[in-house]
Amino acid sequence: MNKAFMREPDADVRVCCPRCGSPGTEVTAGPLNTHIRPESRSKLQDIAWYCSLVTCPVAYFNQFEAVVEIAELKSPIYPYDIDAPLCACFGMGYDDVEDDVDDGEPLRIRELLRRSQTPDAQCQTLAADGQCCMKEIQKLYFKLRSEKQNR
Repeated sequence: MNKAFMREPDADVRVCCPRCGSPGTEVTAGPLNTHIRPESRSKLQDIAWYCSLVTCPVAYFNQFEAVVEIAELKSPIYPYDIDAPLCACFGMGYDDVEDDVDDGEPLRIRELLRRSQTPDAQCQTLAADGQCCMKEIQKLYFKLRSEKQNR
């Protein structure tokens, strides 16, 4: 086939953590202002990336390799701290998901899903990655449920 009719591949525009190489999730000023201690906040402008690799000490970074480490955050965040809320908006934690698995029905998760679709959900500001937590909570639920069934 003539190359003139072939589509060029899209450029890979992912921004990766300078420490671990994991692709970051772009965040705006909301999560940065919410989670980074004031003395460390000036390291990053209003656009940065979140590194979610649990074994990496970096929480946020920019394209110029400036980093804010987990130790520079105002409070613990999930998944780095399993006791921190998975849902920054409504406080659902790991134990709540475990309780839904043990109860055999995801009532708490369904209620969270309902609440996540209201104006009270402030994910873009409160969540460490600026994203709604429902995807991660559902993934954790199915993982724990599978582990329970395999015991």
